[in-house]
Amino acid sequence: MIKAAIAGLGWWGGTLVESVEGSSLIRFVAASSRSGSERDRETASQHKLTLVSSVDELLRSADIDAIVLATPPAGHTDQIIAAAQAGKHVFCEKPLAVHKASAVAAIMAVDRAGVTLALGYNRRFHPSWVDLKRRIHSGELGIILHVECTMSGPNGLTASRDAWRSQIAEAPCGGLIPMGVHAIDGLIDLFGEVEHVYCQSFRRAVSNGNDDTTSVLFRMKAGMSAYLGTMMATAGTFRFQVYGSKAMAVLGGAVHVAGQSSQQRRSGLFGSYVIQPIKGDAVSIEVPVFDVNRAELEAFAVAAAGGASYPISHEQMIHGAAVTEATLMSARSSRVETVV
Repeated sequence: MIKAAIAGLGWWGGTLVESVEGSSLIRFVAASSRSGSERDRETASQHKLTLVSSVDELLRSADIDAIVLATPPAGHTDQIIAAAQAGKHVFCEKPLAVHKASAVAAIMAVDRAGVTLALGYNRRFHPSWVDLKRRIHSGELGIILHVECTMSGPNGLTASRDAWRSQIAEAPCGGLIPMGVHAIDGLIDLFGEVEHVYCQSFRRAVSNGNDDTTSVLFRMKAGMSAYLGTMMATAGTFRFQVYGSKAMAVLGGAVHVAGQSSQQRRSGLFGSYVIQPIKGDAVSIEVPVFDVNRAELEAFAVAAAGGASYPISHEQMIHGAAVTEATLMSARSSRVETVV
């Protein structure tokens, strides 16, 4: 049993804690909260967590095996390095970093310390995603021509100005960091490395100063093209569509929208799955109810205990950061940027 602490309790940290209630592999015993809000105190009390005010206090505890970072992205690299130096395994919520050099520094630290690093791209764990990957790799869809992902939600209209998702320094290009990096990781998981990107990002409707509409074109090294669109000021949706020479596949679902229940945030990411062959009728495939957060945290616990490796490799983590960095560069330069 891995004894873990959640750094950054908050609404998402609380969701992660709830996801592993009753797990035989991992349990949360402590949490940190900078604000010490009434909600955080109530969550800590409900789940019998020791509540402290800083990540450093968690790292000093000999009773904690692992740190789960549900903190703003800008602090991830330093927190991972500090956790590794303290001998703690680390689960980091996405993104690991928005610069390749930062990702490399974090991974070098965990390698030196001999601890596990896991990254929270939870959609990878859903059975429908796993099935789509199998169909692509088996050749059932044929030669893949193009991939599209659209992720949208209204959170930009209601988020406070001091929320990290509202701040350009923490979440440049609007929905790219809160939502779109999931699609970048999905492209890497299904098709390998990205060769180059072109991004445009701007603000139309939100009042917090950040962008609300972002579009990215990708060329994959494997040959297919891809598109990602994120919007932060409209109805919530998720759509991931793969166009092949034999068939098209569409995964539909949701993103996290303010006010959702914990169960919906954990198990409602996918709601429909359709395969449309070149000839013949479309086939609808049942989408199981599945807690992706429990799955990713238990996979982390297995890896931390010396079992099977976490399914997102360090090389993929680094490449994801490099793609994000190139995307942000393109948004600033208005040019195609090569991923290095």
